[in-house]
Amino acid sequence: MSGRLYGVGLGPGDPELVTVRTARLIGEADVIAYHAARHGRSIARSIALPYMREGQIEELLLYPLTTETTDHPGGYQGALDDFYADCAERLAAHLDAGRTVVVLAEGDPLFYGSYMHMHKRLAHRYPTEVVPGVTSVSAAAAVLGRPLVERDEVLTVLPGTLPAQVLAERLRDTDSAAVLKLGRTFGKVRDALAEAGRLDDAWYVERATMGAERVAPLKDVDSDGVPYFSLALLASPAERTFVPERPVDEGRGEVAVVGLGPAGRPWLTPEAQEALAAATDLVGYGPYVDRVAPNARQRRHRTDNRVEAERARHALELARDGARVAVVSSGDPGVFAMASAVLEAAADFPDVPVRVVPGLTAAQAVAARAGAPLGHDYCVLSLSDLLKPWKVVADRLSAAARADLVLAIYNPASRSRTWQVAAARDLLLEHRAPDTPVVIGRDVGGPEESVTVTTLGELDPGQVDMRCLLIIGSSTTRATEGGVVYTPRRYP
Repeated sequence: MSGRLYGVGLGPGDPELVTVRTARLIGEADVIAYHAARHGRSIARSIALPYMREGQIEELLLYPLTTETTDHPGGYQGALDDFYADCAERLAAHLDAGRTVVVLAEGDPLFYGSYMHMHKRLAHRYPTEVVPGVTSVSAAAAVLGRPLVERDEVLTVLPGTLPAQVLAERLRDTDSAAVLKLGRTFGKVRDALAEAGRLDDAWYVERATMGAERVAPLKDVDSDGVPYFSLALLASPAERTFVPERPVDEGRGEVAVVGLGPAGRPWLTPEAQEALAAATDLVGYGPYVDRVAPNARQRRHRTDNRVEAERARHALELARDGARVAVVSSGDPGVFAMASAVLEAAADFPDVPVRVVPGLTAAQAVAARAGAPLGHDYCVLSLSDLLKPWKVVADRLSAAARADLVLAIYNPASRSRTWQVAAARDLLLEHRAPDTPVVIGRDVGGPEESVTVTTLGELDPGQVDMRCLLIIGSSTTRATEGGVVYTPRRYP
């Protein structure tokens, strides 16, 4: 008796979004088959891995090419047809032997999935069942918190590989749309959205529900590095009606200045989560606002990083008119962030309540990753000379160094400030030994996190950019051979 073929949908990426039936079938299967590109890494397998068991046969179906160039006599499509035929026969051999074969598919097996090519070749020959999965389109809408379609609206699903003019025409004539297969097509899709007059309404969702999930207004996304597992989404036009023209609860407005911590949701305090959830309006520097999960009932006011005073007044004006405003800052809002700007402007709004909701600071996050370099007295200092003269920065560096304090240094460098790190190092070396431990924390908590332990004498300014925080040890700070840095609580 022949085996049974299953095409199972794994959903958009989070293993917890795998259906109960799919999880059971994966665990029971004799053979697990999955497609992968030439590098051999399979997203489908990584999603299914928690449900797999030891001893299962794995069939890696490795695509023979990754671009549409080939010397196959049938061209690109001919090469793929041969590949799918070969894969089908490999699976048929297992089915003929009576084995149960599960073919993994990201999203839904019959929605732009590779499984369908196996299905067309094998379903008429063997008992077959398809188990649906959550599509990337549904996941993107869920991540955004925006409805796809309402009542009589029309949803159009488009591949980004279509000609630009066709994309523009389809996008112009539909209510809602999802454009898949971005990657190298992203620039063309963005141009089509602009030509259709829909660019301002479009959202970009990358790797929805996965660890590296990213959500942003599509117009703000750089085309470099856009992966294949991303899509453009035009949500239901009706979602705009969810946002009130005027805030509710007139007279009950307030401003909460909220610290988001250094990275994602795990670093966010429950108090900060509560303040964000209660807000009717979010105000802040664009990338920080984008870190808050979208909510269709909230208005989002994204601004440039250099307009703190204007941003603070805008938040207070909204609250004066009844809005519950969350002004968001990375890290802690009282550490080189928005709390002082809002409180300074609040003098002109005596009837508007203002509260500060603390957040985990970058200094604390980097220190924890390194060990405990802030275990004794320490100083927090910014190297930026945009709001104070460099002489003040230099004098404070020297004073902290003479006092033998550990230093946590914010804003060490930027695109326009490239010499301050070297200057600070030289000042500190007048008071600190060259072997003083130094921690360079970059994007701690984020996808590009790195923590480097070096010494003051060997500190290379070229390693430091605007996303870094430096911790310079005191005379008692120690670095172990394993790279752990700590400052003892007792001072000799």
